[in-house]
Amino acid sequence: MLDALGVETVEVRTPEQLGALDAMVLPGGESTTMSQLLDSAELRAPIADLLADGLPVFGTCAGMILLAREVVDGRPDQQSFGVIDVAVRRNAYGRQRDSFEVPLAVEGLVGGPFPGVFIRAPRIETAADDVEVLATHDEHPVLARQGQVWIASFHPELSGDFRLHERFLTESERA
Repeated sequence: MLDALGVETVEVRTPEQLGALDAMVLPGGESTTMSQLLDSAELRAPIADLLADGLPVFGTCAGMILLAREVVDGRPDQQSFGVIDVAVRRNAYGRQRDSFEVPLAVEGLVGGPFPGVFIRAPRIETAADDVEVLATHDEHPVLARQGQVWIASFHPELSGDFRLHERFLTESERA
């Protein structure tokens, strides 16, 4: 998605690759495995430092879980960065076979509804007052931001629609 927008991207696998980032996307996947990989690759502490310094970040699906203040049903050894004041529930929209796509009305997004692609998606259970909810589905927040931290329950990168990534880049201070 970012390549298609003409943004130079770096796939981060080592702490040394974090040096020149202007923003970061934490993608979907399996949040427990991703958490373990952050530790084994010694990326957790350097990423936590960047996030504490205000690096813009967009966490989608599992990435949202990694950024949340609380993971309601996470494993005891699962750690999140706690940089957005939300509590999330893993796989709240069901299993893989329960995946779905739904048009989402996104606050401030021009051009009509955004195609929300939900795959084993987490749900935001609670959000602090200063978390800006940008879209909901069935009365639950599914797209939100707090400062430089953006999260989505769904996979905007699978939609074929560039608008959310463009908006994240445009509205992020360092990107």
